[in-house]
Amino acid sequence: MESKAKKGIWPVMLTPFTDAGKVDYTALEALIQWYEEGGVNGLFAVCQSSEMFFLSLAERVELSRFIKKTAHVPVISSGHISYSVDDQIDELKRVADTGVDAVILITNRLAEQGSEEKVWKENLDVILRALPEDLPLGFYECPYPYKRLISDSEIEYAAKTGRFHFLKDTCCDAALIQKRLKLIQGTSLQLFNANTATLLDSLQHGAAGFSGVMANFHPELYAWLCANWEREPEKAETVQAFLTMASQIEKQLYPVNAKAFLKGQGLPITTYTRSKNHHEMSPLFLSEVDQLNQLTQWFKKSMEI
Repeated sequence: MESKAKKGIWPVMLTPFTDAGKVDYTALEALIQWYEEGGVNGLFAVCQSSEMFFLSLAERVELSRFIKKTAHVPVISSGHISYSVDDQIDELKRVADTGVDAVILITNRLAEQGSEEKVWKENLDVILRALPEDLPLGFYECPYPYKRLISDSEIEYAAKTGRFHFLKDTCCDAALIQKRLKLIQGTSLQLFNANTATLLDSLQHGAAGFSGVMANFHPELYAWLCANWEREPEKAETVQAFLTMASQIEKQLYPVNAKAFLKGQGLPITTYTRSKNHHEMSPLFLSEVDQLNQLTQWFKKSMEI
């Protein structure tokens, strides 16, 4: 069964804000161009990196619409953050109406923490009946407000519908990823790894690509790895090792540090975020981000990427 999700790299997009805290669409347009120049294959809008839990429904809808209208690559979007299934259906329909190429369901929204698989599947069925049958869908194992990894049974249940094309996998477990890839083999559902350390291994076992935080720092390196790991396996191992160590910056003050990085690249973006206090981006943190940029540029030149 053919998937509608293009293989490769799908950054989890940031949302630029003005210093006053409003969505900055001028900066967003520049950011979209930056992603595309980095060789991305698609964009994942309105996700946790976009600070969707801190955006109004109107903002989530308008962001989806603007990004789809502006981008030259496919755009997928999430944005259902409510607890009520009925409210989620309303959110999902409004996002779908923006014309995005696929709508992504958050796995932890389909059942409360500790709920049985039966509840998750029943709520999924309710949502599927409410959404257009020809609307491409996906899943995102969002870590907030709690992390619900999709079970083997849930993956098989969803894949059999033929309506799912994209899984943003956040399990960070090479063995589990390999198991999941076997479960979805022959279906329209494709796995996109969010974890850098397991990326090359997952590609070698059939993963479709990368959809993670670090594509907000050096998408071109991830794009190279996803496109060239088979053709240049030894070089791919070196790129993988560099990316794994560089990804430790995630533990600093994300997404503030990603915005600081982009600002240092010359993008017209502030470090303001709603999810974190951007004033906590200390001189030490800024120095680390700057040194990562210097190291990345040296590495790209050395590896001829």
